[in-house]
Amino acid sequence: MAEPARERDVAINRRARYEYHIEETVEGGLVLTGTEVKALRAGRASLVEAFARVERGEVWLHGMHIPPYEAGSVFNHDPLRSRKVLLHRSQIDRLLGKAQQLAVARGKKAYDKREAIAKREAQRQIEKAVKRGPRGSDRR
Repeated sequence: MAEPARERDVAINRRARYEYHIEETVEGGLVLTGTEVKALRAGRASLVEAFARVERGEVWLHGMHIPPYEAGSVFNHDPLRSRKVLLHRSQIDRLLGKAQQLAVARGKKAYDKREAIAKREAQRQIEKAVKRGPRGSDRR
């Protein structure tokens, strides 16, 4: 019997989460070509320079790099082309309203970054301690 398909993130921009406070996330689809889909399934994408912009009532993702599919032909896609993001009209309107009031992501200060690193390190130490379990507390 076939296993149900598991959802997973195709690409994550870790740098954005490090550099900015993410106020809100929105899940949407992308309009892709066939070779882009195959390249993404191979786990090859980069969101490092990517950003979204509302243009003429539609959301477009700029700067996302999907390398050409290795087994593709001369009809392979442009790696840096702008891609349309599929969102509901209400989501687009809400994002437009928020973007006019304030930025959806705010830049972090240096002390915020240090604080995030310290929290991450503390969490790692806690997980290590829990994994090891109680040592020597009941021994005699």
